[in-house]
Amino acid sequence: MNKTNKGKMICVERFGSPIRRSHRQRSILVGLGLAGSKRRRELVDTPEVRGMAEKLAHMVRIVESDGKDGKE
Repeated sequence: MNKTNKGKMICVERFGSPIRRSHRQRSILVGLGLAGSKRRRELVDTPEVRGMAEKLAHMVRIVESDGKDGKE
C-alpha cells in the first residue's frame, strides 16, 4: 500500500474558532498549519491528515484539490 499518494492533495480550510476548545484540538490546528483565523492549507492527502481533519470536523472543511499548482 502506497502511503504517500503522490500528487494527491487536499485543501483544508478553517472556518470555526478554537475558543473554548481543548488544548488537544488547538494542537491539531497548529499541526495542520491552521493556527490563524480563516486559514487555508494545501496538504498531502494521507490518512494522518484526514484523521486530524475528522477530529476537527466542527472547525475545518476539506476541499479536494488536483495537486497541480504550477510547482512541477
